[in-house]
Amino acid sequence: MKLSGLKSVENAHDDSIWACAWVPATENRPALLLTGSLDESVRLWRADGLEPFLPSPSTGHCLGVVSVAAHPSGAVAASASLDSFVRVFDVDSNATIGTLEAPPSEVWGMQFDPKGAMLAVAGGSSGAVKLWDTSTFELLATLPVTPPNQQDQQPPPRPASKGSTPGGKFALSVAWSADGRRLACGSMDGTIAVFDVARGKLLHQLDGHFMPVRSLVYSPMDSRVLFSASDDAHVHIYDAEGKSLVGAMAGHASWVLSVDASPDGGAVATGSSDRTVKLWDIKMRAAVQTMGTHGDPVWGVAFRPPGGAGVRAGRLASVSDDRSISLYDYS
Repeated sequence: MKLSGLKSVENAHDDSIWACAWVPATENRPALLLTGSLDESVRLWRADGLEPFLPSPSTGHCLGVVSVAAHPSGAVAASASLDSFVRVFDVDSNATIGTLEAPPSEVWGMQFDPKGAMLAVAGGSSGAVKLWDTSTFELLATLPVTPPNQQDQQPPPRPASKGSTPGGKFALSVAWSADGRRLACGSMDGTIAVFDVARGKLLHQLDGHFMPVRSLVYSPMDSRVLFSASDDAHVHIYDAEGKSLVGAMAGHASWVLSVDASPDGGAVATGSSDRTVKLWDIKMRAAVQTMGTHGDPVWGVAFRPPGGAGVRAGRLASVSDDRSISLYDYS
């Protein structure tokens, strides 16, 4: 497995880029890269040349964008901002479909479920995951990340920013299993809550990190396998059903801010505040390549999903505080 640099776009946004996600291909167009920035805008980019897909960025927020997510249909996407709103919009027209409101500091990482019926949002200082119905945009459920027998023992949550590391149950990141049966949520205290979605039940907590869990992703090939990225500079591999830590991978010199799994399930990529992107071989449980294309912390990495006419080569994108986007060939 190998990454090869294809293209970088400098000044892709007017401020730090904190989020990226791939919008799946549709019958009418190939996959697109979605990015969100502190400049309050969301932009869409064509898959190989990184040319702007729309003539102007989306500016539906009044504060920085901290998370973006794409619906599995490829037709709809969402952006979450420090203004405490989630904007759901039509990808091709940029028309707003729905606006979800939350109290301050309660909108962070988010992801659509594999069928596209729900949007899971890490609820920040609420200490819970919010599940929204994507057909009605009504709140379906609020899932606390603290076990019921521990809820009275938790200290009150403290305010947080993207780069801060407060304690307490501050829900920061979410990931759906490939079969849609499980939802994981990473917290500022280093724990990961795993939910049975159908029953709305917290199954158990995964331990092992001792600093914030910034990013999570399930293996696309095995719904038991969960990868996590943490400020403790480690990437963990969990058996999320067996409640066990399978492996810990070290190599970054600082916080690991983002993790994503390759479509073939054989690798993960990470972005770090050490300004690098690393490619990790899952079988070897080691970094096999380090890319130094960015000059500042790398807040997001994302593999392009398979599918689309004529698409064969794998792609990985990364975004950074340096306002740039980098695109790599993955083979």
